[in-house]
Amino acid sequence: MRINTNTAAMNTYSRLTAANGAKSSSLAKLSSGLRINKAGDDAAGLSISEKMKNQVSGLAQATRNAQDGISLIQTAEGAL
Repeated sequence: MRINTNTAAMNTYSRLTAANGAKSSSLAKLSSGLRINKAGDDAAGLSISEKMKNQVSGLAQATRNAQDGISLIQTAEGAL
């Protein structure tokens, strides 16, 4: 019994699969416009980014709350 293998074709297929994976990752980064798309790209950077997004969101809400307070005071002042 004799088993024939095409080692060159197997190596080519393996490298093609790796290249397709790298291409998919690059296209995902390009299409999103973000440096970090998932935790596997940069776990520490993603953590810092999420923390900063939360801080920005909190500050935006604080600004809205302050504006609402100003509006309330102006309304009360107008009633006097």
